[in-house]
Amino acid sequence: MNPERIFEAFPAPSYRGNQKRALHDIRDAFAAGNDVVLVRAPTGSGKSLLARAVAGCARTVEEAEPSEASGAYYTTPQVSQLDDVASDDLLSDLNVIRGKSNYTCILPEERNTPVNQAPCVRERGYDCSVKHRCPYFSDRAIASNREIAAMTLAYFMQTAGSEVFRTRDVVVVDEAHGLAEWAEMYATIQLGPRTVPFWDELRVPEVDRVERAVRYAENLAQTCGRRKDDLLAQEALSPAEVRERDRLQELIGELEWFVSDYRDPESPTTWLVDQSEPAGSARGRDGDGSEGDDREGEDDTGGPLTIKPMNPEKYLAHTVWDRGNKFALLSATILNKEAFCRQVGLEPSAVALVDVGHTFPVENRPLYDVTQGKMTYEHRGETTPKIARTIVRVMQAHPDEKGLVHAHSYDIQEQLADHLRDFGVGDRIRTHDRDGRDADLEEWKASDDPDVFLSVKMEEALDLKGDLCRFQVICKAPFLNTSDSRVAHRLEEGQWAWYFRSALRTVIQACGRVIRAPDDYGATYLADSSLLDCFERARTDMPDWFADQVDRMERPSLPEFEPRAALEATSTRGGRGRSTGTSASADSANGARGDSRSSDGRGGRSRRRSRRSSRSSPLADVWDTDG
Repeated sequence: MNPERIFEAFPAPSYRGNQKRALHDIRDAFAAGNDVVLVRAPTGSGKSLLARAVAGCARTVEEAEPSEASGAYYTTPQVSQLDDVASDDLLSDLNVIRGKSNYTCILPEERNTPVNQAPCVRERGYDCSVKHRCPYFSDRAIASNREIAAMTLAYFMQTAGSEVFRTRDVVVVDEAHGLAEWAEMYATIQLGPRTVPFWDELRVPEVDRVERAVRYAENLAQTCGRRKDDLLAQEALSPAEVRERDRLQELIGELEWFVSDYRDPESPTTWLVDQSEPAGSARGRDGDGSEGDDREGEDDTGGPLTIKPMNPEKYLAHTVWDRGNKFALLSATILNKEAFCRQVGLEPSAVALVDVGHTFPVENRPLYDVTQGKMTYEHRGETTPKIARTIVRVMQAHPDEKGLVHAHSYDIQEQLADHLRDFGVGDRIRTHDRDGRDADLEEWKASDDPDVFLSVKMEEALDLKGDLCRFQVICKAPFLNTSDSRVAHRLEEGQWAWYFRSALRTVIQACGRVIRAPDDYGATYLADSSLLDCFERARTDMPDWFADQVDRMERPSLPEFEPRAALEATSTRGGRGRSTGTSASADSANGARGDSRSSDGRGGRSRRRSRRSSRSSPLADVWDTDG
């Protein structure tokens, strides 16, 4: 790596904000001998441009000896982030590769067939006459031979050990704050009807400890191997059989990794096992009701299993740290360097941290305290109607501006939507479900109507610049679910700082959705009183620029509850733009603090209510990574 190239490798024609200072600091950190540099860069810093500059410092093929690694990887957990990179002209030399399922076969009779189900994977010995033009293999060949290959983190991890994507000189991980959680998720093994092709044929024991799960995993891996061999022996497979074969191969790898890691005395990984209730009391027994002879006398009464790793350092070593010589990890929310390093298996003293200052005026990104009580499960029934009323008042304060509501869960989303419809403001409300979330989101973004989108799990990787959204409401503190065994295990060990830090990280990510540039503006309303408790408990991990927002937070003067006013747009509005000095966000941009009053002279306006889309998501599942 040559850190001195970082400025010539910067892809933009000029610098903005703190980019030049950041490049200086990153260069100096690598020049000082650090193999890993954390770059804590807030929203609007141009992290992708900084990432490209770091990747450009990698040793080139011409500079490398035959045994030396060259080139760079750019990877991110977010599919949408990779889409943004692929469409950015300044990043055109980042050669993007995706999983096979994202590409379509080009054979005339297979044009609707994804590459991972094409004849080349269905028929043994198939010689494809157009493989050189296959979109997947073409992109893979280009990405593997060019200086910078770009891919999702899932695909990057999946290709560990690949002869095609070998170790490179530099690895850049964008949106790296969740690296440990993504690794835990990817290494988690789900055993149930949706993940094991022949689940209904299995006899599943009751698994009450990890050792028993290891024995069961060994047996299941052997069974999967036999079924896979049977499929491989066939001359041709149907698309369904191809999916089964590929899933069996994936499952065998997962189970063997689990068994190997658990039995490795040097592995730092702690494994946890959760088991659901079986689908029926009679399931899992032989036809005469007797139990199988290979279960050591155990009752075949178990249901689906989830085998979870805690802090899978060994897994990250194999899938990430062994893939490069130098690493740059970028995020706005790596809140605690030492804690982050411990989670991902790095030695904090060997890792440098570069802080990039925020360039967005704090008055353009105000926080407003509109808390109505706690949204914990036992208080939710009382608090949710109050929050719904508050959302109406916020809508009144932003009569002709689009808004986003972070509902946290589909249950809360549904309750809020029901209340808002009962209040008579349903014509300005949009929702989404799991299958149509991306299509519904894009439809809302494309609309000129000042509708309010009730969202679930959209705190990250969402760019709502300018008039796409001017206000948002966070309805629930995004604490991790304490019924999750990993969370419970950490809290039993007293890791409360981690618990509050995780929630703070999500809140900071959410706050960045509605302000994307120094001249942008957007207000964030906090409706759950537990958010204030989170701020207090995680204060020491709070970035200075976000602490400034918290310190300026105040209770706004919202209009009195009048649902009809929430449906009226200002009659003086000239096209889409800022309200006429009346909304909280507009007041903030003008340096005002406090009042968020409704407009006068509003004319009535009819709006179409969005129906839930029946279309599936156009974006690939981030874990669909078959290579």
